Amino acid sequence: MPMNNPHQSWNIRILTIAATMITAATFQVSSAPVASAAEILRIGTTQPIDSLNPFVSDSDYSSVMYQYVYPHLTEYDAKLEIVSSFATKWETSADGKTWTFHTVPGASWSDGEPLGAKDAAFTFNMIRKFEGGATGKLAGWIAHMTDAKATDENTLVLTYELPVANVLTQLQALPILPQHVWEPLTEGNGEQISTFPNAAPVVSGGPFTLTRHDNEQIALFARNPNWWGEKKPIIDGFGLQFFANDDAMITALVTDKLDMIGEQTPPTAVETLKKAGMTVSSGPGVGLKTLIINTSPDKPKNRELLDPQVREALEYAIDRETIDNIVWLGFSTPGSTIVAPATGFHDEAIKPLPYDTDKANEILDGKGFKKDSNGIRLVDDRRMSYEVIFPTEENGTGDRAFQIIQAGFKKIGVEVTQRKMDPGAATEAIQAPDIKYLDFDFAMWNWVPPLEPDFVLSIVTCAARGGNSDSGYCNADYDKMYARQGTLLDKNERRAEISAMQKHIFEARPYIVLNYPNVIEAHSPKWDGFVLSPLVGSVNNLSTETLMNVHKVQ
Repeated sequence: MPMNNPHQSWNIRILTIAATMITAATFQVSSAPVASAAEILRIGTTQPIDSLNPFVSDSDYSSVMYQYVYPHLTEYDAKLEIVSSFATKWETSADGKTWTFHTVPGASWSDGEPLGAKDAAFTFNMIRKFEGGATGKLAGWIAHMTDAKATDENTLVLTYELPVANVLTQLQALPILPQHVWEPLTEGNGEQISTFPNAAPVVSGGPFTLTRHDNEQIALFARNPNWWGEKKPIIDGFGLQFFANDDAMITALVTDKLDMIGEQTPPTAVETLKKAGMTVSSGPGVGLKTLIINTSPDKPKNRELLDPQVREALEYAIDRETIDNIVWLGFSTPGSTIVAPATGFHDEAIKPLPYDTDKANEILDGKGFKKDSNGIRLVDDRRMSYEVIFPTEENGTGDRAFQIIQAGFKKIGVEVTQRKMDPGAATEAIQAPDIKYLDFDFAMWNWVPPLEPDFVLSIVTCAARGGNSDSGYCNADYDKMYARQGTLLDKNERRAEISAMQKHIFEARPYIVLNYPNVIEAHSPKWDGFVLSPLVGSVNNLSTETLMNVHKVQ
């Protein structure tokens, strides 16, 4: 979520309630079916696991899988504080460049092979070795790391070229992979890393093992009998059921074919679910809905959109309050910066521009953009008429938000139309041609970044172009700020630098942040123990809390 790339880039095949449903009978542990009395949490989502390979996947639920299947040195607790996980404790050198982690002794992978510091050292060095290619998706989490060494079975020493402010949160995002499985893939240029594994079962070092994965249908997980943690999961396992749309998933929940909705519950469904007796929880989220403006300086056409004043006029024409009240029914907050308030790093002093079409028209009039007979402004006799790339996963709330934006833009003489595409095609269209960001003008999408703001700050760096960048933005001064914030050990200094970065992007407007949706989660009252998170909900890639604690109500 991110989540290494929190844009969900997958194709969803049409499924119906009649598709395979998760029951104790369909659940497998090794080759033996679980008895009907087994406690299996059935989770519904419209976001399939797109790959079992952490260097390839983009989807939220792939990264959720890694959180529960692979060990991590650290994780978040219910209070969103970093706590120990596979690392029991750690020390830092006086200069902040050397970190020593002590891992759980006597641990094993699910196949019985020893699990220790050597696996972590191998994983991090593999990422370093191939960061310009096969392992690039995870390379940001080892920024400035120069070496990873296992000095004994349970001691890991990480060396950095500079003091790094967010080591513990970076390591929370990095799954530790089994060396005995992945090392044979590291020969040559590492091309094999990108193609493995892609079938269940997966060798696990987390509290659960993936026992079955039917692409875009179901994924089944069982308790890992070799789990090294002191606390064991209460449930016997859990399953993910993938749906084509929210309506089918909500129907499955209220008809007892699911136990919870494991993603953003539509705000329009909240009252229906409550009336059906479901438990609905909501809280601030780290996600942000955005209007993306192509700010690549090499953009050959419609270059008026590169003018910061034009982008300012566009923001004045967006009625965020209506988006919040009508589309999200109050389950969101109007947006301003790319760092959401729920992260704890949001600069409250940066306020979104008010909805003011008179001000927007004043700016565009000042540019000399006259209106034609249909009320559309002209730039050198060319109409200000643009397509908005719109990935289909934004359907629903995104459609209604687009209509509000479209109406506001019409009042200032700007015409926009939707160009709906599946997420993969949308990414290609944004980066086209040849990852140069030359063809598109606008897009609408969302980010659900990690709690640590480093990732969302990175997506507008020059280095992100061709990777996580969806705006083509590149600015040398901003890049310097980004590099600096990661090395500031003083919390107040780092916070000040991150505030300056938020202000920079707010004024440059590669994004106009529309709103910060609340996390809305629904589950059956037959279950308890859920720990809501601002990332996606209680089942997420920040922490194992929920699926370690969730249980049936007696």
